[in-house]
Amino acid sequence: MEELSVRPVKSESTMPRPSAPLTWRKVRVPTLVVYATIHLACLAAFYLPFNRQILSLFVACYLVRAFGLTVAYHRYFAHRAFKTSRAFQLVLAVIGSLNMQGGLIWWAETHRYHHGNADSPSDLHSPTYHGLLYSHFGWFLNKDNARNRLERIRDLSRFPELVWLNRYHFLPAAVFAAGAAWFFGAAGLVWGVCIPIVLLWQMTHWVQSLSHAWGGYRRWPLTPDFSRNHWLLGVVTLGEFHNNHHAFAASSKQGHAWWELDLGYLTLKLLAAMKLVSELRLPHVKGKAHDLEH
Repeated sequence: MEELSVRPVKSESTMPRPSAPLTWRKVRVPTLVVYATIHLACLAAFYLPFNRQILSLFVACYLVRAFGLTVAYHRYFAHRAFKTSRAFQLVLAVIGSLNMQGGLIWWAETHRYHHGNADSPSDLHSPTYHGLLYSHFGWFLNKDNARNRLERIRDLSRFPELVWLNRYHFLPAAVFAAGAAWFFGAAGLVWGVCIPIVLLWQMTHWVQSLSHAWGGYRRWPLTPDFSRNHWLLGVVTLGEFHNNHHAFAASSKQGHAWWELDLGYLTLKLLAAMKLVSELRLPHVKGKAHDLEH
């Protein structure tokens, strides 16, 4: 397992991006319609039957999507925190796409850019410079930020299947939604698709806005940004402790204390034992390595 030193991570994207305020002319209207519709669809839960079967469906669908977000999109595609085969890489891409957070290459490229410019005027979603609401969800509705810059993320764009899935990223979620509706009816569509997706959307927004602005704690105060850990958010997102992550961005492990429950990393250790992933990258601080690597 490779050890990583604490340091800021530079983005592969070096060209300045527009930081003009969001106006209605810049809004990606189709994206806004889908975003609002799925949020509103969650309200149907108050009028649909709810039982143990639907509860089990919700929990399973939430955990699968949370894994797809934190392990696949974030730790693997954005930061290459571990290695895997080309076949399992595609599996991770499909699972991550279930969250409807855009194509995996677009997601990884914008996230790398964020790390290279965190909490600066060039940051895509810094609450300090762009305001809390814009950093929460306005930035991805901005047409200026919608372009797929494949040339800036060649480690992923060299795979034709990933480029194709990046373009048609909505297909896994659409197929999953059709299956949930077929087997479980409207309750399955709402509790198995809409509610898990909205919860993980909002948790992602929280990381982008509140986890750079308010509350929580900074385990690593020397990071050149305002990132902070929010304990409950970290637990329910399977290990997204944001200040820890900014200190060791390429680490597969984001929980640095026993009470910072990192289920994403524990899942990676299980997958490593199954030989599906390898070379999990770990944080290392001189004199404190034992605190981080167990």
